Amino acid sequence: MAAILILLIIAACAAFQYFKGTLVKSFAMIISVICASMVAFGYFELLANILIERGAGTRFPAIVSWVHPLCFTLLFILAFAILQTIVILLAQKPVNLGMLPEHIGRIVCGIFAGLLLAGLLLTVLDMAPLPTQYPYQRFEANAQNADNPDKAFLNADGFAAGWFSLVSRGSFSGKKSFTALHPDFLDQVYLNRLVVDKKIPLATSTNAIEVPRQKASWQAPQNLKDADGKPIPVKNGHGLIIVRVGIKKGSAKKTVGFTLSQLRLICKPKTGTQNPIKGTAKTIFPLGFMKNKNQIKIQKLSDKIFISKDNFVGNVRWIDFAFYVPTDFVPALVEFKQNNIAKVTAPVTSDQAPDSVSFSPSPESKKAKSK
Repeated sequence: MAAILILLIIAACAAFQYFKGTLVKSFAMIISVICASMVAFGYFELLANILIERGAGTRFPAIVSWVHPLCFTLLFILAFAILQTIVILLAQKPVNLGMLPEHIGRIVCGIFAGLLLAGLLLTVLDMAPLPTQYPYQRFEANAQNADNPDKAFLNADGFAAGWFSLVSRGSFSGKKSFTALHPDFLDQVYLNRLVVDKKIPLATSTNAIEVPRQKASWQAPQNLKDADGKPIPVKNGHGLIIVRVGIKKGSAKKTVGFTLSQLRLICKPKTGTQNPIKGTAKTIFPLGFMKNKNQIKIQKLSDKIFISKDNFVGNVRWIDFAFYVPTDFVPALVEFKQNNIAKVTAPVTSDQAPDSVSFSPSPESKKAKSK
């Protein structure tokens, strides 16, 4: 489906520019698409958070999962329309550079613009709460890790997102870098909807997580076992880090539901931790969570986790998640679903770690509990 969609958009753009455009207007269209995509990538989260905070999440809970792709689309269309209007006003007199440059140039510009537009459309669909086979199957439904994702034809969405990530590392981003906040952005948004379920929304209507101000992460103690009593496997070049995350009680009306694919740890190189939201970073997904002080419950990224109201201690349910972190990286941020982020302090040694928090997920429903 994705390949057909990409080819149709590229062919339509190339044909339109060849028959209706000029080389100057075709090139101007590419600039408009690039600039509009920068506006969309740079501000869609800000606009989405404003809409959610202003009551869209509580008045229309079903639309919360659609807010981010809709805001991205709206910003792109508005920015592109304004830029194209300016181009039309400035290029009222036709400019002909010769038959051969015009014909070849129009087609080349149309293909490039079509590739960008197709990539942006796939990016929007990647964020939307659609079944995982649409627009293409980036990860298997029962994925155990985030390694080796499948890519779309010509990697169109990777091209569009990668272009903005490259730009955001420079002066355009100011003090924030899209690459630091969302490394492997397409993997993040796709894994966020790895399980399409009404009980597991893609975003939350309120701030859903918090992290301790001190000792939020620590090196895992030795001799940890899995739930079956087997030793936790060692991963070369990685250390096992435990990160404590608090899930807030008010983030859902009844039962809080999520998957491990919706929780990610953003790690920075040890030499670049001064500013956690600038530069580049790496995304790490959980291995599992601490079942008790001696055991880690290892789970797939697609496994559902539910926390019922009676499973909370006060207004927050603390859970200790386990991550394989590369030895030359340290935790910097933790992200939950599409719109929650919190800063994580540098890990302490295992002998300085706080007491472990035991956790057992709640059953999905009362019927499941009785079974």
